[in-house]
Amino acid sequence: QVQLVESGGGLVQAGGSLRLSCAASGRTVTAYVMAWFRQAPGKEREFVAGIKWSFGSAYYTDSVKGRFTISRDNAKNTVYLQMDSLKPEDTAVYYCAAGAFSPVMSTTPSGYEYWGQGTQVTVSS
Repeated sequence: QVQLVESGGGLVQAGGSLRLSCAASGRTVTAYVMAWFRQAPGKEREFVAGIKWSFGSAYYTDSVKGRFTISRDNAKNTVYLQMDSLKPEDTAVYYCAAGAFSPVMSTTPSGYEYWGQGTQVTVSS
């Protein structure tokens, strides 16, 4: 079992920044792929960014490239999502997810076994 706890959401004006944290515990998390998804009202949950914990290689959906940065702190078993230049369309509940290691990063929710409770991010215009 892997437990994930997100924090860091909130309300910010367009152009501002937020940093989300995902603290992982349980089984050896370095064997997993970690990702951030988001879900806006009335929309499907979508992939935002992912990182292969042991290698540190990162992947992003096109809409956040150059604005968001995913990283991890091995000592703290924590994954971060630094979000800069936020836009109103980034408003959503953001979820941290963990899945078994795979050579190809999964960008669909079905590729992840463990999920956090979600944290709300609201960007005002």
